Amino acid sequence: MKRFINSKSDIVTEALDGFLATTPNDKLARLDGYPHTKVIVRTDWNKSRVALVSGGGSGHEPAHAGFVGEGMLTAAVCGEVFASPSVDAVLSAIVAVSGEAGCLLIVKNYTGDRLNFGLAAERAKALGYKVEVVIVADDISIPGAHQPRGLAGTLFVHKVAGYLAARGALLEDVAQAARDAAACSYSIGLSLETCTVPGNAKDDYLKDNEAELGLGIHGEPGVTKIVFDTAAKLMRMVCDQLEKVVRSDKARYAAIINNLGAVPPLEMGILAHSLSKTALGGHIDIVIGPAHLMTSLDMNGFSVSIMELDAPRKKALLSDVEVSNWPGLREGGTVTISALPDIGSRKKYSFVANETVQAVVLAVCNRLVSAEGELNELDARTGDGDTGTTFGNAARYILSELEEMPFGDGADMCATLSDRLSQNMGGSSGVLMAILFAAASEAFHQKASWPSAIMAGVTRMMNYGGAKLGDRTMLDSLLPALEALLNGKSVSDAANAAREGADATAMMDQARAGRSAYVPSENLRGVTDPGAEAIALVFEEISTIV
Repeated sequence: MKRFINSKSDIVTEALDGFLATTPNDKLARLDGYPHTKVIVRTDWNKSRVALVSGGGSGHEPAHAGFVGEGMLTAAVCGEVFASPSVDAVLSAIVAVSGEAGCLLIVKNYTGDRLNFGLAAERAKALGYKVEVVIVADDISIPGAHQPRGLAGTLFVHKVAGYLAARGALLEDVAQAARDAAACSYSIGLSLETCTVPGNAKDDYLKDNEAELGLGIHGEPGVTKIVFDTAAKLMRMVCDQLEKVVRSDKARYAAIINNLGAVPPLEMGILAHSLSKTALGGHIDIVIGPAHLMTSLDMNGFSVSIMELDAPRKKALLSDVEVSNWPGLREGGTVTISALPDIGSRKKYSFVANETVQAVVLAVCNRLVSAEGELNELDARTGDGDTGTTFGNAARYILSELEEMPFGDGADMCATLSDRLSQNMGGSSGVLMAILFAAASEAFHQKASWPSAIMAGVTRMMNYGGAKLGDRTMLDSLLPALEALLNGKSVSDAANAAREGADATAMMDQARAGRSAYVPSENLRGVTDPGAEAIALVFEEISTIV
């Protein structure tokens, strides 16, 4: 699988140096021990307070280096991708940042981390350092597991412990608060695809109709494969598992919405909304994210972590920090709605009957809805794959408004279409079609026929849009069809002209307008322009009625 790397052996060291060179937090450094010792430390640390050290295998960025700074970690120890750091690396971190106040190691519950951090702690104690270890085992995906894994709930522990350490608390008090936070933190993830370790082949063991509940952050198999469903239903499955382990119906929680690597921000927003609509969402007072917090390389999945709140933990979470990748948080989580201003764009029209026009509108809209997939497929080869969705959504909206359409009044009908499309079609196509029908409405007031009114609209659309015949756009089918009608030919002749115009775009290897203008010629050859194809389908549908 293709990756933006130079050498497998340098992945972590180069990534850490890139992080240090670009992070807004300029109070960080690395210990001089590459490649075997990869430790990020605070440069403003005076060892008078309890030091917090965490870490583990790389590939979970921004964890853990991104959480080093005032109010959270003092040092992060980084291993190779998905591999625990060495005992010497952990010991170097302890010695580098620890003073008389001591050091707390926050360790995710994986065998390698427990062993390496544990032995380093024992060696540090032998050297005279005060060291405590807290193990975080927040994964609840496997009921009754003897060794639950450490997941993004670890960040709750970083934040609670960091708050106390920053205020000079004693080591035993910081450690106890960290253990208490870990004990009431619960996490579970869900993924549509597993991660791919650099240099390895991509594993496609999840089918298109499958998701995996409880997948580990190193790509370990989850507790079960489930049927892929909507974001709301998948989030509900995650929350159902979390609700099984909460200790009180009256408890209030903080939640971390964690992007495991490859979920687009748009979809993370949908997942956050879905969480707020669950029963568990009603018990959440603080939300952290959605954000990349503890990832798993390119895993296409998310995790939800919750921690039971009490007054001290809530205060700790709400405190400010100076770290690179802590996203902050939101209390309450309600959506504020402001009144929509009256811009006078939606005029109310009354139904005016015209059976032919109504039949045409109904047939055209249904055809565009049914063609959504094929138009998207065409657009995916030359654009961003949404032409079918754009036309389909507009058609569905018009279908829902049929009872208010003035079919028998050409001017009002075009004005209605312009109004509705400008509000609901979206994209450049929506604006262009709204301009077309607005100008057509004006032409109808001058006693124009349907063909001449639409041509007036097309002329106005060309003025604003800048495209013309031959530019590989919808005009290449729309203009020939209208010219056929204006020359007295039949609707069937117009449909044939539209089809010929659309088909001709497949022979054009250069576009001069629209998104295809940015696509290389080799990607255009043999592919019909999706906008022209949509217009051809429209005229073919009209020809079956008129």
